[in-house]
Amino acid sequence: IVLSMTAHAARIPPSEWTDPRLVRGLRGELVALAYLVSCGWVIEAHRFRLGRHDVDLVIRRHEVVAFVEVKTRRSLRYGAPMESIGWKKRRTIARVAGIWALRNGRWGDTFRFDVVEVLDVAGRPPEVHHIPDAWRMDR
Repeated sequence: IVLSMTAHAARIPPSEWTDPRLVRGLRGELVALAYLVSCGWVIEAHRFRLGRHDVDLVIRRHEVVAFVEVKTRRSLRYGAPMESIGWKKRRTIARVAGIWALRNGRWGDTFRFDVVEVLDVAGRPPEVHHIPDAWRMDR
C-alpha cells in the first residue's frame, strides 16, 4: 500500500502529518477500503500514482475493476461529497486509470468509475456511501 500524497508528504510518514485535510483524507480512504473489502471487493491498489496524479483505490470483483475516488467530509453543509468531483478531476482519474488498465488489466475485464463518500463526524462512526458506476467517460 502506497501512502504518499504529495512529493513533500511522500517523505513524511502519515503518523507525522500535521495537515488535518491529509489526515482526514487518509482516514477516509482506509474506512472506504475496509468497507469495500467487507463487501467482497479485492483491493488491487491504494493511491496508484502516475506522476503527481493518483487514483485513490483500484478494486476488483471477478472481472469488474472499479477506479474509486474517495471523498471524505465532516458535514454535508456544502453538498454531497461527489458533487466536488468536476470534469477535470474525472478526466485526470480516467488518464491514470487507463495506465493502470494497460499495466495490470486482464483479458475480459470491464472498467468503471466509482465514488465512495465518507461522512466523518466527530463522535460518531463514519458513514460510508458507495456509488457504483458514478460517471462514464465519453469516447
